Amino acid sequence: MSEYHQQSSVEVMEKLDVTEKGLNNQEVQIRQEEYGPNALEEGKKTSTIAVFFAQFKDLLVIILMIAAIISLLLGEVESTIVIMIVVILNAVLGTVQHVKAEQSLDNLKALTSPVAKVKRNNKIMEIPSEEIVVGDILLLEAGDYVSADGRLLECHNLQINESSLTGESLAVEKNTDLIKDDQVATADKSNMVFTGSFVTNGRGKVIVTAIGMETEIGKIANLLDTAKEKKTPLQVSLDHFGENLALGISIICLFIFTIDMIRGREIVESFMFAVSLAVAAIPEALSSIVTIVLAFGTQKMAKENAIIRKLFAVESLGSVSVICSDKTGTLTQNKMVVQQVFVNQKIIPQDQLNTEHEMERDLLLMAQLCSDAITGEKKDIGDPTEIALVKLGRNYQLDEVAVREKYPRLAEIPFDSDRKLMSTLNRVDQQNVMITKGALDVILSRIAKVETSTGISFLTEESRKKIEEVNEQFSKNGLRVLAITYKNTNKQSIDLNDENDLIFVGLIAMMDPPREESKEAVESCIQAGIKPVMITGDHKITATAIAKQIGILKDSSEAIEGYEIEDLTDEQLKEKVQDVSVYARVSPEHKLRIVRAWQDNGKVVAMTGDGVNDAPALKQSDIGVAMGITGTEVAKDASSMVLTDDNFSTIVKSIANGRSLYANIKNAIMFLLSGNAGAIFVVLYATIFALPVPFAPVHLLFINLLTDSLPAIAIGLEPHNKKIMKDKPRNIHQPLLNKKFTTQMILEGILIAISTIIAFQMGLSTGDNVVATTMAFATLCLSRLIHGFNSRSKESIFSIGVFSNKYTWYAFIIGTLSLHAVLFLPGLSSVFEVAKLTTYQLGFIYVLSFMPFLINQWFKVLYFRGK
Repeated sequence: MSEYHQQSSVEVMEKLDVTEKGLNNQEVQIRQEEYGPNALEEGKKTSTIAVFFAQFKDLLVIILMIAAIISLLLGEVESTIVIMIVVILNAVLGTVQHVKAEQSLDNLKALTSPVAKVKRNNKIMEIPSEEIVVGDILLLEAGDYVSADGRLLECHNLQINESSLTGESLAVEKNTDLIKDDQVATADKSNMVFTGSFVTNGRGKVIVTAIGMETEIGKIANLLDTAKEKKTPLQVSLDHFGENLALGISIICLFIFTIDMIRGREIVESFMFAVSLAVAAIPEALSSIVTIVLAFGTQKMAKENAIIRKLFAVESLGSVSVICSDKTGTLTQNKMVVQQVFVNQKIIPQDQLNTEHEMERDLLLMAQLCSDAITGEKKDIGDPTEIALVKLGRNYQLDEVAVREKYPRLAEIPFDSDRKLMSTLNRVDQQNVMITKGALDVILSRIAKVETSTGISFLTEESRKKIEEVNEQFSKNGLRVLAITYKNTNKQSIDLNDENDLIFVGLIAMMDPPREESKEAVESCIQAGIKPVMITGDHKITATAIAKQIGILKDSSEAIEGYEIEDLTDEQLKEKVQDVSVYARVSPEHKLRIVRAWQDNGKVVAMTGDGVNDAPALKQSDIGVAMGITGTEVAKDASSMVLTDDNFSTIVKSIANGRSLYANIKNAIMFLLSGNAGAIFVVLYATIFALPVPFAPVHLLFINLLTDSLPAIAIGLEPHNKKIMKDKPRNIHQPLLNKKFTTQMILEGILIAISTIIAFQMGLSTGDNVVATTMAFATLCLSRLIHGFNSRSKESIFSIGVFSNKYTWYAFIIGTLSLHAVLFLPGLSSVFEVAKLTTYQLGFIYVLSFMPFLINQWFKVLYFRGK
């Protein structure tokens, strides 16, 4: 069955059983019962309390809570309180983010107008938009929001801005003609109107064909509901890490407990010993450290025009392998700019016109006179096409206001979407001149003569062919073309019959040009192993022209239109996307399918957008990027990041930041786990050789929550390495605790453990167990503080700069002073159960603590020497 755009207005009215008088009250009531209210449905929302408690299902959070319970059993109430504060803060953050995300549908609802003008019972009345039913006759005029989808019955110079649906900022000229084609994009349904769009000019009469969830906006709301926000690669890695950590700790604790039981130790004592090991092994501060590092990262990115809405999205940026970007305003400047003109039988770049040449100057003057746009320092007023014409004149010191005062307008025929022409009658040098501009395909049949520098001659087949060839050349390059014509007249007014026997002056070709930085940003993407893809609602010719200019498109075969996606299955699209770089004339559903197809190929996808039509794909993508200047609230709410400058190059900078942050977080986790591994190995050593417990629980709490946390945060703030964008995107399927990472962690832990065990044995040789635990505690604490410098990078500290990260020095100084306060201040000494050490013992601790760092740095220097 044909769609409404394929039917005449009479056929649509018959199908919906409506007359010119509109519906009567009884018909309205029946249809309200049949179709329901004209509103977007809300799915069942999860309560805020349920969302809050859902935050505690995360395995790492469960591990932290177990640590809190264990600490409570050990009598360490302070430890329990600190851990629970961390857990609750994380839950509050997660809840706030979820509640903000739920605003998308509310903002979709805000796009519909609260009231609408309809014709019922042969009378025009205003009703709440929620009461509109299918079959209502809707009346529209400039300034109205469209409250329902419908087929145009009457149209008078009607222009509608559909940017919220299509992403394209130019108003669409509407008509009542039926469209016979089967495959028609929403943006090309010129005889239809859609909910949420805005009438910019003219007026129209519409028969409502869809309301509520059946409208195009309703379909987007459905897509938003089906689009699933994915966990970021770091969240997935931390989940796996938590599972492996829990399993590993459980096995080790069970092993220790079993050995102690075999040796005849008391059950309670054996259990508490195994519990102390668990406290040592669990990095209590890990979750809060990751949050703090990401928060600092968002502050830095905010200064670089990228506002992060969801913390973990910062790291997601670092693993992006595909960027699906909108064209208008992101890759381009979102304004029309004249590129070339055709005058006096030759093509001239816009910056090479000669105003001393009479024809070239006349072309500029006529373009300004037959326009209404006005440019200003702060704001330009008028149609984007006319603004481009006026600015071209401005480039040659022609002020449009002064020009129009010098050559006053006597009469005009305004632009009409049916005629596609505009004419003005101006007094020029004691002569009345009618200037007409418009689309060449309309104006060409009205041209009788052609003006060149040699004079005015009749339009010959040869000159007609030349004009058509130039127009085709411009169009193939994605340029929008306007023809400028004129004729002299003695009349004081003009009408439609005067728009004939015109003299051709020239063509002006314009486009929305690429941003200057777009080409460089695209090149950076490709070097970094990231595939840039353009997805736009614009025409294929324009899209491919821009894509070729900035380096996204190499071959025209890599560009397809949205309707071609319709015939592909999800599996076929999964194969196809890898060979396509440009998608033109796409719908919201197409965008969603493209993103999913890339994700099915195992890629991490960033999606940019500004309109309501982009919201489902923004939500589905791994990192949704909304435009801050032109973006709708719906797009922003569905996104993870908002660009305050709407610039593609900002995304590339953000990816570099994301990669650096992930490297820093990974290094911070390595620091925490290798230090904890050192403590585990010391406890295992003491268990196997039946030695006293090497650490008091309060020692482990001090290390985990003070001397671990500060260096870990400092490592997370490591300055960005410029080499990072030369690497390929990381494999998101590779777990954090992979073989290489685990091996390095164990080796570094062993080095720390060896130094600590030597100090412990030296203390035991004195015969005082408190001296032994004090020396073990001090060595483990100090060696981990020094290890913070080693964990800054996989390279040697001398390669990246000893003093390039001031925060690691702050952390080291604060941690060292805190340790010495514990060792020397009488009040703290008793709380932390430490003995008074001799100068010799302290010196021995300093040397032992420095050895793991020295060995690590020696290895890194040797390893990277040949690289």
